[in-house]
Order: sequence, then C-alpha cells, then structure tokens
Amino acid sequence: MDFYFLLISLFFPRITLLVYLFQGWYPANLVPNWLDIALGVLAPRILILIYIYQNMGYQNIWFAAHLVVMILTYFCGSRETSRRRRIRRESD
Repeated sequence: MDFYFLLISLFFPRITLLVYLFQGWYPANLVPNWLDIALGVLAPRILILIYIYQNMGYQNIWFAAHLVVMILTYFCGSRETSRRRRIRRESD
C-alpha cells in the first residue's frame, strides 16, 4: 500500500478514498464494488481498515493507528460534540 494513502486517510478518509477512486489508484482488495461504495459513504474508516488488513495484515502499525483513530473518532466525537456537551452541562 502507498504511504501517502495510509497517512492522508488517517486524517481525511472520505477525501482520500474519493481521490484514489477517481485516479484509479485504489488498493488491491477482495471487497465487492457495491460494498466499496456503501462503506466508502457510510463508514470509510472501516473500509480502510479492511484494505490494510487484506494487504498488510493486522499486526501492522498502520492497522493499529487507524483502529485507534477510528475508536477515538466514533466514541469521543469532534470539537462540535464537545462544545454541545459543555453547553448542556452549563445550562443544567
């Protein structure tokens, strides 16, 4: 897998998948095309984890890094989520 794909997809997964799709640089995978599109729209980080697993294995540092970022993103939320929680606490 390409180093730039792994690095940029860590921060901007949807944009990276779109750019690589239009350029034809998609990583080799066994995922059906319809599932590529569905996961690319709904859960791009899971799709990237599948790509890393299929090409490099789960014992790779990139797999661990993307897994940690996925967990932090989905459970901790963004700045906007934190702001809403803080406002809600202050109003109570």
